[in-house]
Amino acid sequence: MSNRRIARRSAGRPLWGKLLGAATGVALGAAVTLVGGGTVAPARAATLPSALPSSSEVAAAIQPHRAIYTMSLLSARNSSKVSDVRGRMMFEWADACDGWTTEQRFQLRFVYSEGDEMAMNTNYTTWEAKDGLRYRFNVRKLINGEVDDDVRGEANLIPNGGGTARFTKPEPQEIALPAGAMFPTAHTLAILDHARRGENFFSRTIFDGADAEGATEVSTVIGQPGPAKDAAKDALLRDAKTWPVRMAFFPTHSDSAQPEYEMSLRLLQNGIAESMQIDYGDFTVNAILEKIEALPRSGC
Repeated sequence: MSNRRIARRSAGRPLWGKLLGAATGVALGAAVTLVGGGTVAPARAATLPSALPSSSEVAAAIQPHRAIYTMSLLSARNSSKVSDVRGRMMFEWADACDGWTTEQRFQLRFVYSEGDEMAMNTNYTTWEAKDGLRYRFNVRKLINGEVDDDVRGEANLIPNGGGTARFTKPEPQEIALPAGAMFPTAHTLAILDHARRGENFFSRTIFDGADAEGATEVSTVIGQPGPAKDAAKDALLRDAKTWPVRMAFFPTHSDSAQPEYEMSLRLLQNGIAESMQIDYGDFTVNAILEKIEALPRSGC
């Protein structure tokens, strides 16, 4: 695998996008070990009704916010070509009255075992209707200052059916979305809704527009709730229930039992991610919350 491919795989998709609407992953091959103990057998996304499944109470509890995360290499196998990862991620989740907007900006530097370095800058912005049926996306990636990818388009879902995604960049094309597909913010709210109801495992097909390859199947495991670990850091982290969440991402066009990558995080009931670890198999990237700022609610 080339260094450029490693960087694109690591920062190409929204890291928090599959949960919060964004980005840019312990294998579910035989079973997934829950943070709180026990195992759950793997499953691919089921065909389920599309549109927003989460309760109004879950959406009402969301705190629009802007968060800054410090990112670094947590671990690497001996066979990994990556020897270090450093950088930052800005994630913003805002209330746009009729929809949710998200923006993620990555600034990452990869160092490879042969001594090469690569700078990756990614800007990922989305708008998603609060009914979960309409979605717009724009992704721009730079490697060493040069444009590596530029993706733009919109998608629509039909209630209790599939949908269509239309790309205007990098070239015009249209792809079908399967029945039961969801967009990223709806998926995040669904995770919180399942957590709130004590349901520890579910799978969904998610379309985030990060590339033209289509939707991704995401298997999610939710552990037992507890307090935020860094509650003293900011008032937004206090008095908020927190769940350990683990997700595995499978390309829909692949029959492999191994996920493309996995993500573990601590998710607060107000939608803030306290920390994240992204496992790409041969190396794992850690994201620690550095700064959090509340954004205004729409007031609609």
